[in-house]
Amino acid sequence: MKQILVATDFSQSAGNALAYAFSMAGQLEMEVVAIHAIYPTEGINNSTYNAIFIEDYYSKKRSALKEWSAKIAEMSHFDQNRLSTLCDVGFLRTVINRYAAKNTVELLVLGITGSTGIMGIVGSNASSIVSSIRIPTLIIPPESSFPSHPVITLATDYQTRLSSQDLGALDELIRCSKEQKIGVVYVGEKPDTGQVVSGEIQLRALLPQVKIDFNYLKGRDAANGITDFIKENHTDIICLVKHHHNMIYSLFTGSTVNRMISRSVRAILILHD
Repeated sequence: MKQILVATDFSQSAGNALAYAFSMAGQLEMEVVAIHAIYPTEGINNSTYNAIFIEDYYSKKRSALKEWSAKIAEMSHFDQNRLSTLCDVGFLRTVINRYAAKNTVELLVLGITGSTGIMGIVGSNASSIVSSIRIPTLIIPPESSFPSHPVITLATDYQTRLSSQDLGALDELIRCSKEQKIGVVYVGEKPDTGQVVSGEIQLRALLPQVKIDFNYLKGRDAANGITDFIKENHTDIICLVKHHHNMIYSLFTGSTVNRMISRSVRAILILHD
């Protein structure tokens, strides 16, 4: 069965992201895996005593994760037979990559503003996670909940080639939408007619069963244009493709991300080219 992997640091925002994943997994009949990274030096204070009993520390962490996840699953009315947990030693991106290499992970879910800072997309740690992990990643702002019929918008410059994994994740989200529909926003300073036509044909071919509403921004500020569009169209999930040397990539720098994560945006799905 396909899995949704949720990285957690036991913070409130991580708990909210886990509840979000439970709601989504319930609709898609997927499994949820709550994963926690134990830093290599965690639980050791340069003392022989702590080093001897480090396994006991790890055991308590694993038990705490199971209890914490089960409590949120119960509150979310999620089938706990489809919930599993994993505490592993290492840096978060290493732990996630190690697990994903051996399991079928459809989507990685991260809450933002975690207590350790590892969940904050603006922070250097989270930026490195997004850059080094090529799993489609869903960023959940605080207090957001998964809607029963999400409105989904894909921002594109028609220069992106979605991988089968990214396309699969996007397809799964669209399955949850009431009308099997997605909005597409073209990002570009001067849209070229030929590029627009070929881009629309390509997306229709990739998503043949989906209703696609194409929209074209005016002006050069992609972030402002997309932010205005998602507010006006009540977008629940905005999909951005992370790749270098173009306007989409600039959305991941500086304060621009904060502008994108507003109250009108419930989540951001990050795909990779």
